[in-house]
Amino acid sequence: MNRKRERRMSFRVFVTRLIPEKGINLLKKFCQTVEINPYDRSLTYDELLHYVKDSDAILTMLSDVIDARLINEAVKLKVIANYAVGYDNIDIKTATERGIFVTNTPGVLTDSTADMAWALLFSITRRVVEGDKYTRAGKFVGWEPMLLLGGDLVGKTLGIVGAGRVGTAMAMRSMGWLMKVLYTSRSSRNTVLEESLCARRVSLDTLLRESDFVSIHVPLTGETRHMIGAKELSLMKKTAYLINTARGAVIDEEALVNALKNKQIAGAGLDVYEEEPKLKPGMKELDNVVLAPHLGSATIETRTRMAVIAAENIISVLKGERPKNCVNI
Repeated sequence: MNRKRERRMSFRVFVTRLIPEKGINLLKKFCQTVEINPYDRSLTYDELLHYVKDSDAILTMLSDVIDARLINEAVKLKVIANYAVGYDNIDIKTATERGIFVTNTPGVLTDSTADMAWALLFSITRRVVEGDKYTRAGKFVGWEPMLLLGGDLVGKTLGIVGAGRVGTAMAMRSMGWLMKVLYTSRSSRNTVLEESLCARRVSLDTLLRESDFVSIHVPLTGETRHMIGAKELSLMKKTAYLINTARGAVIDEEALVNALKNKQIAGAGLDVYEEEPKLKPGMKELDNVVLAPHLGSATIETRTRMAVIAAENIISVLKGERPKNCVNI
């Protein structure tokens, strides 16, 4: 029994960024060595390669490039636990061929991400960020009838592109504003939205033409990359707003910058970026876009739950069990 305990405790785990303590403590209870990225930044590829070579498990961020070379050089690797719902940063094919489990943290981010989408929607529609800058600059000298006029929400049409967990949660929050809801779905109808909100499932083109607010909630795949480009933006109303809390590359940002510059749409609220953390040239100079630094899941409660789920996924694999949130094997 003691020998079995010693074998289990000999595992080495590398965590690519500091995460909430609860997740780290879980790993330390089971593994002899839990090493955390010592820098307050993302590791370079070569640094990452150095740290993971002798690891049995790695807890990775969406920003970490886990490619075939890294997976093959980490000869002891048994599990890659991504601290995110998405996992397109990982070479799933190579991991699967090597018999390495890949896991994610689904479900737990739903409410916080939906809340963030609404925060962006409110901020851009009511020009909150512009107003904050205006006031801090000492320009506010009193109420004016034409000062920073924005848009209304009540009775408007909300378009949900991708009615999965987060898209559904985003739409359900529209009840308080008596909004009409349109949605797209790759698979089946969303009966929750249809029964609760009388939502209509429509084509993407129809959704873009009819919506006052378009909120993106699809994963990044070959099919969804740049699914919102110049053509799609041209279909939107000039008074419409685009919100993205999904993945940056779902939108062709160069086309979006042009659309915003030319007032082709009223505005946008972004939490994710095509070449994150870089912004497309011209983006930061625009007043009709609110830019957030990937805060979708950034609540204490959510990030802690993510840390626990990722740690539990790792521990399950190292115990010889199938992890709850496996995405490949």
